[in-house]
Amino acid sequence: MSQPLLEVHHLERRFGGVRALADVHLSVEPHRITGLIGPNGAGKTTLFNCISGVVPPHGGRVRFAGHDITAWRPDRIARVGLVRTFQIARGFPRLSVYENLLLYGDRQAGEHAWRALTRSRAAQRREAELVDAAYAIAERLNLVRLLNEPASSLSGGQKKLLEIGRVLMARPRLILLDEPVAGVNPTLTREIARHLRALVDEGLTILLIEHHLDTIAQLCDHVAVLAEGKNLAEGSFAELAADERVQEAYMGRTG
Repeated sequence: MSQPLLEVHHLERRFGGVRALADVHLSVEPHRITGLIGPNGAGKTTLFNCISGVVPPHGGRVRFAGHDITAWRPDRIARVGLVRTFQIARGFPRLSVYENLLLYGDRQAGEHAWRALTRSRAAQRREAELVDAAYAIAERLNLVRLLNEPASSLSGGQKKLLEIGRVLMARPRLILLDEPVAGVNPTLTREIARHLRALVDEGLTILLIEHHLDTIAQLCDHVAVLAEGKNLAEGSFAELAADERVQEAYMGRTG
């Protein structure tokens, strides 16, 4: 077994008197899709928030690619290659698809005032690289015909694709996906699933939250289950589907 790319140890998070996460552990192997499932209120999004730096944990550690990233700022975490999406697709609705993609490119020349003002050759070269990268990602995700459309005009599924595209512009090693097919029609759900599997086949690693169990069964190499902020079980989807604890806590017993 290879060294995990992401490791979560004894993670704790409280909101007032409520323990949203209680001694949670998680291990994500590289070049695989790992699923994170559980009933509403299980702590899945809170775990994503702690891993990605949106909120700090109250205890435990998070390690990514050899770095202890516990309580790092989100931008610092993104720079080492761990990038996330959100359950509700974000971005800038009035900007075009192209502009949304370009804004998420790493090493922007405009991040440094002097480079932006002087328009050095290096800055111009980087801008050209970002334009090429944005077009290539749009082409990959079947968004080219929508490049000049405002993000607000996209369908729910297209917004999910744009969210994935923005993440890819940051050149991640690990992507945290929060419900990538929620509210998406079946055709686009299948398309998104194909894109995700292709990305992993090319070397990326994905950890995803998803309530569509068919998508989890189709995509995930390994699945972890949370319930009431605690680890409940982990294994293949087939193993978990046969686990009575999972049936009781999440899927509902049928007999």
